[in-house]
Amino acid sequence: MSHKGTIMANKTLFATVRGMLMPAADTINHESAPAYAFSPKHALAQYAATGCFGRTFYATAEEQLARVLELCQSVEPEFVAQTAIYARRHSYMKDMPALLCAWLSTRDPRLHEAVFAHVIDNTKILRTYVQIVRSGVTGRKSLGTAPKRLVREWLAGRNEESLFRGSVGADPSMADILKMVHPKPANSRREAFYGYMLGRPFDSAALPPLVVDFERFKAGEELDPPDLPFTMLSALPLKRKDWAAIARHASWQTVRMNLNTFARHGVFEEAGMTEHIANQLRDAAEIARARVFPYQLMSAYQNCGAEVPSAIREALQDAMEVAIANVPAVDCSNGGTVVVCPDVSGSMASPVTGLRRGATTSVLCIDIAALVTAALLRRNPRARVLPFAGDVVPVDLNPRDSVMTNAARLASIGGGATNCSAPLSVLNRERAQVDAVVFVSDNQSWIDPRVGRGTALLQEWQNLRARNPKARMVCVDVQPYETTQAADRDDILNVGGFSDQVFDVISAFVSGELDPEHWMGRIEAIAV
Repeated sequence: MSHKGTIMANKTLFATVRGMLMPAADTINHESAPAYAFSPKHALAQYAATGCFGRTFYATAEEQLARVLELCQSVEPEFVAQTAIYARRHSYMKDMPALLCAWLSTRDPRLHEAVFAHVIDNTKILRTYVQIVRSGVTGRKSLGTAPKRLVREWLAGRNEESLFRGSVGADPSMADILKMVHPKPANSRREAFYGYMLGRPFDSAALPPLVVDFERFKAGEELDPPDLPFTMLSALPLKRKDWAAIARHASWQTVRMNLNTFARHGVFEEAGMTEHIANQLRDAAEIARARVFPYQLMSAYQNCGAEVPSAIREALQDAMEVAIANVPAVDCSNGGTVVVCPDVSGSMASPVTGLRRGATTSVLCIDIAALVTAALLRRNPRARVLPFAGDVVPVDLNPRDSVMTNAARLASIGGGATNCSAPLSVLNRERAQVDAVVFVSDNQSWIDPRVGRGTALLQEWQNLRARNPKARMVCVDVQPYETTQAADRDDILNVGGFSDQVFDVISAFVSGELDPEHWMGRIEAIAV
């Protein structure tokens, strides 16, 4: 009798010790619920990987900008430089790397120059960088000597055709930039080109052939459309064969974004064009070169009108398989399973890149959660999916269905409050054997049952780990917020972003290839 009593006492003691070891929540989230604050480095990386300077469910664009600048001040300039490069190279972001580069221009000339070379890799980002510097938000309102030199060198390093193709856009325009930095032409061709761009006298005989062809085409000469971006030609009176020629020469991203436009203008009725575009969309090299987000493929697929041929939809599905090729097949050799927990609550119905005047994406946070889940299920057919809002939401998914199909099914459910601990509570009640758990959420949990020191999610994870000591948990955050429901440690990874690189980080962590610093370690390993 006394022996049984001792066993019960020990269980109580061990449960108490586990609770004591759980770190106390050190902040509150946007719903005033207990949470763990990211370190300044992690918070900056989170903004850099997910922030698009649009209004999110909980924060305005202005609030995000102010907070990013505060975080830059609180970390070493070298980490700002590393984060800028990571955000551009691995998270495929545009505005944030340009902002961090501009910030460095007044703090560290060497790092600024190094980052400029890595992140200002196309004309659109160059224009964003110049716009940010001149806005004064990073401490200066003019380019200054070093930035002007870097822009001049950037221009000199590209041929006239490349610069002309990238000249679409304003505020500032390419002509505005030329006026600011006063580049010195290296030859008569460059001199004529700059004169043409600035609206000044120029030697027409010295103009680059692409510019000459554009002017002749604009004048109505019977020519094939020149090899220029879609937006430079679409305002002109074009025939069906012209639209087909534009589609034939368009970049991968331009094709993806204009499938309905091409259908409307009869491009797919031209001989061979359906096959040509389908082959381009599924081309692995082109997909890699375009730095496509998997969600952009889902958006293109969902938005295809009835006039877009089924072969194009099938090509987009093939492209999705290429884009998510590095989704991990999770090792479940410990006898458990992988559990994927997409957040389908109300706050996940906001645009993933935020509300932006004239540029709000139709893709919602819930679409990202659904896509990540469907992709993981595709590679892990025995995975268990537990969507959650205020509680776990039942859903029946077939792992043999396409990623597109399952993502659409998941994105159609949910709404309401957020309870991140709900899936783990279900697993613990079942005493389930688990090897890995992946959450995809904005981490703003608020109706979880209250616990003593920490968060309900971490308490449930502690209980699950007691039964599954080798289990690991990954929390993928798709919004630029600064709190989590489970702080980083050896068995917990917090990572932000929605590029396919997130899958690579998940895979490395679950397989034990990342150290306790995991995501930060990857950023800090970048050579500047």
